[in-house]
Amino acid sequence: MEKKLIIILGPTAVGKTEYSLQMAEKLHTEILSCDSRQMFREMKIGTAAPTEEELKRVPHHFVGHLSIHDYYSCGKFEIDALAKCNELFQKHDTLIMTGGSMLYIDAICKGIDDVPNIDEELRSSLWKRFETEGIENLQKELRLLDPEYYATVDPKNGKRIIHALEICLQTGKPYSSIRKNSKKERPFTIEKIGITRPREELYERINLRVEKMFEEGLLEEARSLYPYRELNALNTVGYKELFEYFDGNWTLDYAKQMIQQNTRHYAKKQITWFKRDPEIIWKEAADLYKD
Repeated sequence: MEKKLIIILGPTAVGKTEYSLQMAEKLHTEILSCDSRQMFREMKIGTAAPTEEELKRVPHHFVGHLSIHDYYSCGKFEIDALAKCNELFQKHDTLIMTGGSMLYIDAICKGIDDVPNIDEELRSSLWKRFETEGIENLQKELRLLDPEYYATVDPKNGKRIIHALEICLQTGKPYSSIRKNSKKERPFTIEKIGITRPREELYERINLRVEKMFEEGLLEEARSLYPYRELNALNTVGYKELFEYFDGNWTLDYAKQMIQQNTRHYAKKQITWFKRDPEIIWKEAADLYKD
């Protein structure tokens, strides 16, 4: 029988977790997470990671297996997730993957472009510049070396700005010319199911989820992570707003409002990204359990 990976995707708070659990139980299979933040064990509440009860219902992989101090990337996830799929397909014909991290989903479905090894001295020098000069000068340099990629990248994402500059300076070519975006073949079929809800309903679910996170201890979790706020893993909605509160810049009520607002903005970004993919089969959340 041909092996199949079913990817359940959609914006944050749309209902992916429960649907993936029910589908995995129905198919007697296992779940691989493709949420780039739920992988960090110290960030359970703020990332709405599966609960202990949910983890007991179905075996999960790539949930809480990393520390915020660990370096991880889309490329590493591609390697690790494909290896895990190969292992699990030995006992299952179908696997479930779920999450909303767009680049991690693309890593599995399309693959990451092969890029040259970067000289460690070059990498260190760029990160030192980032720490001493800030991101503005690096943004300007990337805009000169690769205006095409600069037009698409989040200019505030230092990790991606530096990665693109590494490639430009190492090869003497624009990073965009190396990103071929050619789809890699996989030894299994992929079916993508997208969950959708009316926008107002989704936004209300997001607001309620944030309230629930505070009830479950988000403030205390964020406080425990505050000493490590400069780590890339913590450049995440739900934590960076509370760090502003801890710094005395915002009130707690305002920080909560900003978490809700920024989560809604992220959901909108996810929806825009996913809507470009013609391979996704969209299902209304209200119709999910009628199958």
